[in-house]
Amino acid sequence: MSIEQQPRRARVRAPEFVGRQWLNTGGAPITLADLRGRVVLLDFWTFCCINCLHVLDELRPLEEEFAAELVVLGVHSPKFEHEADPDALAAAVERYAVHHPVLDDPELATWQNYAVKAWPTLVVIDPEGYVVHVAAGEGHLEALRGVVAELVAEHGAKGTLRRGDDPYVPPPAPATTLRFPGKVAALGSGNLLVSDSANHALVEFEPDGETVRRRIGSGRRGAADGGPDQAEFAEPAGVAVLPAEVAERVGYDVVVADTVNHLLRGVRLSDGQVTTLAGTGEQWRDGADSGPAREVALSSPWDLAWWEPAGGVVIAMAGNHTLGCFDPVTGQVRRFAGTTVESLRDGEVSQAFFAQPSGLAAAADRLWLADSETSALRWVEPVEGGFAVRTAVGTGLFDFGHVDGPAAEALLQHPLGVAVLPDGSVAVCDTYNGAIRRYDPATEEVSTLATDVAEPSGAVVVDGELVVVASAAHRLERPVPPGVSATLVRGAAQQVTRPDTELAPGEVEVAVVFTPPAGTKLDERYGPSTRVEISASPPELLVEGAGADTALSRRVVLSDTVEHGVLHVVAQAASCDDDPAVEHPVCRLTRQDWGVPIKVTAAGPRRLPLMMGGLDAEV
Repeated sequence: MSIEQQPRRARVRAPEFVGRQWLNTGGAPITLADLRGRVVLLDFWTFCCINCLHVLDELRPLEEEFAAELVVLGVHSPKFEHEADPDALAAAVERYAVHHPVLDDPELATWQNYAVKAWPTLVVIDPEGYVVHVAAGEGHLEALRGVVAELVAEHGAKGTLRRGDDPYVPPPAPATTLRFPGKVAALGSGNLLVSDSANHALVEFEPDGETVRRRIGSGRRGAADGGPDQAEFAEPAGVAVLPAEVAERVGYDVVVADTVNHLLRGVRLSDGQVTTLAGTGEQWRDGADSGPAREVALSSPWDLAWWEPAGGVVIAMAGNHTLGCFDPVTGQVRRFAGTTVESLRDGEVSQAFFAQPSGLAAAADRLWLADSETSALRWVEPVEGGFAVRTAVGTGLFDFGHVDGPAAEALLQHPLGVAVLPDGSVAVCDTYNGAIRRYDPATEEVSTLATDVAEPSGAVVVDGELVVVASAAHRLERPVPPGVSATLVRGAAQQVTRPDTELAPGEVEVAVVFTPPAGTKLDERYGPSTRVEISASPPELLVEGAGADTALSRRVVLSDTVEHGVLHVVAQAASCDDDPAVEHPVCRLTRQDWGVPIKVTAAGPRRLPLMMGGLDAEV
């Protein structure tokens, strides 16, 4: 029985776990009965999702603080076909240092039983086996800490709390030169600089891509500056080499996207010295996104490219679905493109939508972009009065595949990297298809250059040859034989297997459920503390109700002529410490984006609850 099927206004018994297998348990299954007496936190995630990766890091201090009372279980609910591959999931669990058991749920059975609507979603189960708290999105650490502490105190007093060992069993540690490398750049010396992401370092190779010249970074996860043996990174990714004249002015040669630290780091190649250039070390959630670089928060910078028309290093800000720009000379960061809405929309840069931009490559007149969550190849170009965003391949959040041919019909699957080839065409690291694809702007045709590449995530052209980061193979490869320019693949078009949410045509209530964490309140002293923005793809799905408002619940009208579509809902709420004695209470912003696939049917309900934090009073 799923949560939605249980009696209304009753305590909700947690459904049993259903899936293909368990990871990080030594092969042993886990049942609810095994966990009786423990506080359980379910993390519904998928490894393509940047918000899910943020939550993995947010949960680490909670797991440490309540190690004896709390059991965290990941429930992997795949979006893309590749994510349903058990080997790919096992690799992702290692790549992102997931140190708790993970249920592999490729059919989304447990997802549906818990009525989940978004990645990531967190569900707290009390020691007696009842669901007591649900939250979607990221930024819930303090609320979760309060819920867990309350449960520990309550059930400790009742005698229903059982402290014990964690069921986590670590897999054996492999030994390779690189571990899940992210990106590669060609240095002026002819050497190659690779971000060794899972080893939290950079590796400089000789031109053969195999002989290690040196390592930069201690290998410890952290954010310390210093020389090559002292500096620390946290899953670094993009690497951009500055023009020589700029490097001479600023005193460093390379800019690195230090992804999990939400920082940009500078590297002086002469001695390997690392310096922090941009970011506060905190993840951007709201507020200023332009200003002095060390005072502006970043959000999972994933790739970088020096692009002269933009006036600096463009940042693929995967964490908030925007592009930023860092000027090394002035030391300023600014928003360059995007609105933070996760979707696909072209047009003037300030109005464009992106979805986890993850790869950049600069040409003289275009900045090419791998927009991973929409499985899209896009570009930014100068236009009169500014810049505009265009799409070459890709249609939206839920369509993907491996199809060659005219760009309007071609499909990719979660690409993470791009490179401009000598003839002006674009090589795409089609990551979840394990392929290198080619887009020709002259003919607007897509072809396949190579297959069977293990999660290609970045590439660079060296002496006319494409050097590719085969991330899941932990090495650099040259997979495109000389002279190969096109192999047509007529593969299948696919869609995300996530089930549609049925709703009735006409009036429907969209209800964002949010209860401020204990000890806090929605503080209206300085204006509205909540905001909800609703849109749809196609726009015709919404007859009324689109736009932004401050109410968490809103009446919308769905078309009776559009059967399928996606409702995009972006909600945020600021909850502040509820202590009248404190003059300046601490406020925390909770924010979540939903892209809910909708099927309009006469028998559908007229209410869509979206859990941002708490429990739905109507269930």
